[in-house]
Amino acid sequence: MPAAAALLLVSDHVNGSLHVLTVPDGTVTGRLTGRHLSEHAGFLALPSGRVACVDDRRGEVLVLDPFGDELVELAVPVAVPAEHLACDPSGRLLAVTTGLGRNTEPWSDLLTVVDLATQDTARVRTRAGEPGVTVLGGGDPLVVLRHREPGALAVHRFADLLGAPPGCPAVTPHALLPLPDDGHGDAQAPGSGHVFAATGAGVHRARRKGDALVAEAVIPWGSPARGWYLRLDTRRQALWSTLRGGPPDPLRWPEWTNQAWRHDLGTGRTLRTELGPGLVFRLALARHHTAFTRLHPDGDELILLGPDDAVRRLPLPAMEGAPRRGGTPWEGVQRRAVAASPGSDWVAVTRGGHGEVHVVDAHTGHEAARVRLSTPLHHGGHMTLRTRDDGAEGDPVGR
Repeated sequence: MPAAAALLLVSDHVNGSLHVLTVPDGTVTGRLTGRHLSEHAGFLALPSGRVACVDDRRGEVLVLDPFGDELVELAVPVAVPAEHLACDPSGRLLAVTTGLGRNTEPWSDLLTVVDLATQDTARVRTRAGEPGVTVLGGGDPLVVLRHREPGALAVHRFADLLGAPPGCPAVTPHALLPLPDDGHGDAQAPGSGHVFAATGAGVHRARRKGDALVAEAVIPWGSPARGWYLRLDTRRQALWSTLRGGPPDPLRWPEWTNQAWRHDLGTGRTLRTELGPGLVFRLALARHHTAFTRLHPDGDELILLGPDDAVRRLPLPAMEGAPRRGGTPWEGVQRRAVAASPGSDWVAVTRGGHGEVHVVDAHTGHEAARVRLSTPLHHGGHMTLRTRDDGAEGDPVGR
């Protein structure tokens, strides 16, 4: 397979399958069945085109090598349901937090840490909730948990966690940095040692100093809306989010406002771009474009934001079971997943419930292929797109 080849990993977390497809033609080069991957924890980019993900039913973190002879390179037991997944900048040290799963109240306080090189693993108790996580590198790597209610960044030494005795002992943070109670969204900039957390007030920024964190100035949203999703752009060292505004009632989701938010870490410049009403959440970073999907009762679309900040909109065919007026966009409805690679111009979008994946050339805006899988991709499924040397591992947080 050519080094520049792009491969798409498509997970149906409801039906329990994963397909590896060549892009753009959609040839299946690998498949797993009986694997229910955590859609919330997502896919974590590792060096050499590999990815990590969590099987929520079997309780394993999987290291997948879609470019290798064997798709499953490693499987290590971890606590589930997986909430967030992250690694240190080397891609060796992993941390997996647990969340609600199919429950209405926080109940699990388990954190799992894994050394992929030695396959050593340990489970400890931290604090029940839905913690975000980042793993800072350096001579003594740190695990940083982002807690809510009360909000805090809790700092733990990775070596201390990995050396914990059996029995899932409770652990105390080595250091704490206060946060607002409404944190949601995490990112890390490995080159500068910064960690970021999205809150209603803006993006809280902290810098590693020894075995602790030092707070720096909050990056404002510059809008009455806020971001619930945060990721690092490895192409130009920027932070991205989608700002959601409008009525908080989820039954009025067609009235939600959405803006693409980009903050350049080098210049400190922030740019906001109107995306339109409805549901916009996760985004994907292609070589020269940033891709969003927008769901709305009047019609869905793929939105491509180009390097000159030009907006291109591509209509998407309707989904049976799509979110409707008078209902929420979350429960019992179909959605869409979007994927891209910073080493490719291809963008992939799912059509939940139909088992279809649209493959679009972001450079031209044309749909190059429409792949039909043998699985329905309920809830939109989840995807990641990799080339072997795309540098996506520069963002060491699961997406």
